[in-house]
Amino acid sequence: MKYGFIGCGNMGGALARALTKTTKDVIISDPSDFARELAAQMDCEYGSNMEAASSDRVFLAVKPNILEGVLASLRPVLKTKKPLLISMAAGVAIGQIEAWAGTELPVIRIMPNTPAAVGRGMITYCCNDLVDEDTLEDFLTDMCMAGHFDRLSEKLMEAATAVAGCGPAYLYMMIEAMADGGVACGLPRDKAQLYAAMTVAGAAEMVLKSGQHPGALKDAVCSPGGSTIAGVRTLEEHGFRGAVMDCVMDAYERTRQLGKG
Repeated sequence: MKYGFIGCGNMGGALARALTKTTKDVIISDPSDFARELAAQMDCEYGSNMEAASSDRVFLAVKPNILEGVLASLRPVLKTKKPLLISMAAGVAIGQIEAWAGTELPVIRIMPNTPAAVGRGMITYCCNDLVDEDTLEDFLTDMCMAGHFDRLSEKLMEAATAVAGCGPAYLYMMIEAMADGGVACGLPRDKAQLYAAMTVAGAAEMVLKSGQHPGALKDAVCSPGGSTIAGVRTLEEHGFRGAVMDCVMDAYERTRQLGKG
């Protein structure tokens, strides 16, 4: 099966890199120098939107606000070729994609995140009734190098976007802040950043592999009268958990607005 990428920025590029580890039958369409260089690096084809849309499976990796226009321009080839569409447009429902395409097509809607670039993405997805199980399984196999895929009801996709899609930015800020604190305490910058990043990665693995509640894992680190509980108290005094919850909820509301244009 040939894959086409219409749009290839940071996120589309990350998925394209992951895909080319399982197949080289890929064509990229994007006017940026980055996309041209990426196609050359991955030894895959570079072409026009129409050429990419003529593939068997087509990634829609453009911004939500221009997706309608892109699909409208591709209607002639979409009606003829009937490809599988894979949309990563935040907030744009499958029904809206179907309407903009102007024809009945199988559609998979995904929400990836940037760690897909290193094979550690958290990618939620849903699809319409025209996507049969064999096609879906084949797609998931082709994309296995991007990370973990989890099927979700479409009504929850915006909530997943606010947690997994946006979440890396929150964690990058946390890593940066922890490293800054370490530097303030005298650590060299490179070591402080390494310690912070490895600690976040290790803590995530503990949550995933132990099956324990994060609160229980936190309590296990907090010795009575110790250093950790002193730091936790400071985070609580500054409203850390409330701020994180608020940022997820604000990202959720913004994602819902993007889908409404």
